[in-house]
Amino acid sequence: MDTVRRLLAAQQPALASLPVRPVRSLGTVNAVFRLGDDLCVRVPRVPDWAESLDREWRWLPLLGPHLPLAIPEPVAWGTPDDTFPLPWAVLRWIDGETYADDVVADEAAAARALAGFVTALRRIDPTGAPVAGRRPLRELDAQTRAAIASVPDLLDARAAIAAWDRALDAPPWTGAPVWIHGDLLRPNLLVRDGRLVAVIDFGGVGGGDPATDLLAAWAVLGLRGRQVLRQALEADDGTWERARGIALHQAALIVPYYRDTNPAFAALAVRTVERVLADVARARA
Repeated sequence: MDTVRRLLAAQQPALASLPVRPVRSLGTVNAVFRLGDDLCVRVPRVPDWAESLDREWRWLPLLGPHLPLAIPEPVAWGTPDDTFPLPWAVLRWIDGETYADDVVADEAAAARALAGFVTALRRIDPTGAPVAGRRPLRELDAQTRAAIASVPDLLDARAAIAAWDRALDAPPWTGAPVWIHGDLLRPNLLVRDGRLVAVIDFGGVGGGDPATDLLAAWAVLGLRGRQVLRQALEADDGTWERARGIALHQAALIVPYYRDTNPAFAALAVRTVERVLADVARARA
């Protein structure tokens, strides 16, 4: 917090008198500090992730007016200095709790709200959008298998590899890019009064495969919500299979990487894999 106070005093003196307090979250890219009642400061944790903050700063003001859910609103930009070697930013604070089953009043309604957000995002003109999303699944094969094999105590490796093999048979994406958020996980969704109200952490936003944002079907939702989301987004079989592979790949890499440093985040990824495997088992029945 002392570093944040020094940065504010040097670069944003009009905000320097506001109280600063850390925000506990499962986020892995930026440290977040509440600034007064209405603002927050986001500070990259490592240099490799600083670019994501710059991406948010550039694109959030253009995307926000077209979206049905609240998203972060940039307020002030901070530059590297002797106090801190990376860029940082002040954004408008959004009240809400991290998405969890016990704070959502109606999962189907949340799924419809999320589908409305994804649909609206896809409709925005992607001209000039940065490339986003992951490489084709077959290019991710080796690292996905290695990640699954590295945590046999946490994942059913045999079932996970079988599900991954199924995903590799999905038709590759060959269409034009659309705007995607790229990381629709529970820590990036905010709920207030039982309703989904906001999407945060747009560091991976850009133009890419529309199947990418369907990873929320397994990373966020249960079976009923998953069905509602698929129907609302009219996902065909090939897109759905590819999306399930994307969700499995992402979760499989999260588990070994964060099992010790962020175990709660790793546990969410284990949950995602388990939902993918249950879904594949139902599809084969």
